[in-house]
Amino acid sequence: MSSQQNPNWQDSLSDEFTAYAKGEKIDGVECIIPDLVGTSRGKTMPTIKFQPDAEMALPISLFYQTISGEYVDMDIENQWLEKDVVLKPDMATACAIPWADDVSLQVICDMFNRDGSPLALAPRTILKNVIQAYADKGWTPIIAPELEFYLTTPNLDPNDPIETPVGRTGRKVPSRQVYSMVAVDEYGPVIDTIYDYAEHQGLSIDTLIQEGGAGQIEINLMHGDPLHLADQVFYFKRTIREAALKNNVFATFMAKPKRDEPGSAMHVHQSILNTKTGQNIFSGAEGSETDLFRWFIGGSQKYLMQIIPLLAPYVNSYRRITVDGQSAPANLEWATDNRTTGLRVPHSGPDARRLENRVIGMDCNPYIAIAASLACGYLGMLNKVEPRAEATKEVWEAEVPLPASLREALEDFEEATEIRALLGDDFCRLYEQIKLAENEEYQREISPWERRHLLLNV
Repeated sequence: MSSQQNPNWQDSLSDEFTAYAKGEKIDGVECIIPDLVGTSRGKTMPTIKFQPDAEMALPISLFYQTISGEYVDMDIENQWLEKDVVLKPDMATACAIPWADDVSLQVICDMFNRDGSPLALAPRTILKNVIQAYADKGWTPIIAPELEFYLTTPNLDPNDPIETPVGRTGRKVPSRQVYSMVAVDEYGPVIDTIYDYAEHQGLSIDTLIQEGGAGQIEINLMHGDPLHLADQVFYFKRTIREAALKNNVFATFMAKPKRDEPGSAMHVHQSILNTKTGQNIFSGAEGSETDLFRWFIGGSQKYLMQIIPLLAPYVNSYRRITVDGQSAPANLEWATDNRTTGLRVPHSGPDARRLENRVIGMDCNPYIAIAASLACGYLGMLNKVEPRAEATKEVWEAEVPLPASLREALEDFEEATEIRALLGDDFCRLYEQIKLAENEEYQREISPWERRHLLLNV
């Protein structure tokens, strides 16, 4: 039945939205999609114009832009015909826009070609395809993301360094106050706004803590379906930014926004269930770890190394990896409860046995990064990839370190035939060209450090 025949689609909206609206009419609807960066693009319209089954379109060229907005010429036939792709709202994602002046609705859309096939370049499609690969084997992946970000003073001049905002005491919060409740309370109004916005949208927060950097906060999400959690990360990024602006500060998800402070990661905990029984396939009947768990680790070690640009997408991402040390392991070694390894097995009971990917940066596209991480473990289980021996001590220098730059990482990505086939070769070729263009654009920049130390001294 079409929405024209059923004009009461608003009756099926979530309880959270109903409570938020308090009986007022919906003023407008935003139909949004995550782009390659992971930010929202789309269309806004008055409610009377929105119909869940009506066809909407956006030009495919929005996927041909770098982070700076430059368009990239690629080896694509008729690239600039500007053909449209079709948007179809996923009404299960519909929720409030609590920072809007009027009662408004936002909904994430899937993207399709004109022939009805899913758009292979769309990040949500890529994650769905990986989840389907698991489903074909009778497996159900479960994840739990951790989101790190900084609150900063409004940075109006990009040449100025990022500064920590003043808290309720009138002082800037010092760094290295991890888990400090005093530090969390310094930014109470911002955090209260985040909680309010999250509640209105039906977004679930597990815990919130002060991280190691000055003004750095971590929000942990409940474990669950990867697509649902990627949608939540997508919404949370927008929510946190808006909550910060409401309180006259910025929120940034840059991997390394401050020179002398830790970077920001999106750690992802991963476990796999047997779809029929609901049992964790990483644990055997007696609670011991299984071959599948071992191979999942092996696949993560082997294939993640080939696709680091999907987890660390910008030049700045590698400042976090190569400079931070313990807060960002520059390796893919694994160990139980060892935070110096890129792959960590947290202490848990057999039902909760999982692998934490600690390499992913908070600057990632959550759909792409989660899909990539799960795809690597999937191929490990399929190909029975044995991991290296468990690390038994701190890992500060690895025999197989992560790439030190985006250019180096892209060289490995170019040769990643098997994992690229799983994620979609058309997407991977596009992504590679975008990242090469961004790296080239960055290399043309002259930094303040170069002007300060080289201008008159060399």
